[in-house]
Amino acid sequence: MIDQRLLPTQEIYNTYKTVEEVAEAIRSMVIRGAPAIGVASAMGIALGVKNLISKENLEEEFNNICHIIHETRPTARNLFWAIERMRKIFDNHKKSSLKDLQNVLEEEAIQVHKEDIEINRKIGEHGQQLLSQKVNVLTHCNAGALATAGYGTALGVIRAAVENGKEVQVFADETRPFLQGSRLTAWEMMKENIPCTLITDNMAGYFMRLGEIEAVVVGADRIAANGDVANKIGTYSVAILAKEHNLPFYVAAPLSTIDLATPTGDQIPIEQRDIKEVAEMHGKRLVPQETSIANPAFDITPNHLISAIITEQGIVKKPYQENIASLFQK
Repeated sequence: MIDQRLLPTQEIYNTYKTVEEVAEAIRSMVIRGAPAIGVASAMGIALGVKNLISKENLEEEFNNICHIIHETRPTARNLFWAIERMRKIFDNHKKSSLKDLQNVLEEEAIQVHKEDIEINRKIGEHGQQLLSQKVNVLTHCNAGALATAGYGTALGVIRAAVENGKEVQVFADETRPFLQGSRLTAWEMMKENIPCTLITDNMAGYFMRLGEIEAVVVGADRIAANGDVANKIGTYSVAILAKEHNLPFYVAAPLSTIDLATPTGDQIPIEQRDIKEVAEMHGKRLVPQETSIANPAFDITPNHLISAIITEQGIVKKPYQENIASLFQK
């Protein structure tokens, strides 16, 4: 995995050999972004089983491996989707030899990786149709190749638009406190030679009022059955600003991010991260000692603020409850 905590100043790839190491990489944000977390989770489970030396207490061992991944981060739906997918493969092959079981789980994890790239490209192709020939697009956090197996969801829409000959200017929110916009999105856009203007999170309304932002495209970490969206903290504020300025607000995400078992955004668990992410930068304290600090990693954007949800199966619009459910009946 490329260590996303060190970008953009260092491009360092880490190798992980145990499920515990993969879990720590997810927990510590070496890898982040819901689809990428899903792929890493599948690979971590396959790795955990690959390291078993016998089938003794196999069910217990597998449950423990899944539990290690399960406990890393609570919000991203793809993590739990990957566990469920790998568990089905395990249940179907647990009577096979250990070697065969290990091989089939490894093959499934690799397939999850390959599928994600294909899915992202489909999301991009559907989503780019919503963008004008010449357009300025705001994105929040990082929903690009780094947040997926490759290509990206929200940034995949932008990439696809550029590939289709459209003239796109990206505005990237800095995305405090982990700075995924300034460190990661700006880095990806530079690599792709796509024009990108970095702004702080509290500048979005200013540029919308000036007419310099014409659409918003973001990713998602979990989408409830009714279309409410959990995404990086600050997304809700951007959605309100977009509504005030009559701008389309699009969410790009694969079906694996949709959680039909979660009725609304009110039931989505919100991860609370270390307050040091807010209080410190590069190990240096930024605020007075004993200051009360909150650090929720995500917020909920209610469905009425969302213009469309872009999936690999097409563009979903209101009424979300019915139209999202129909995606899973195809």
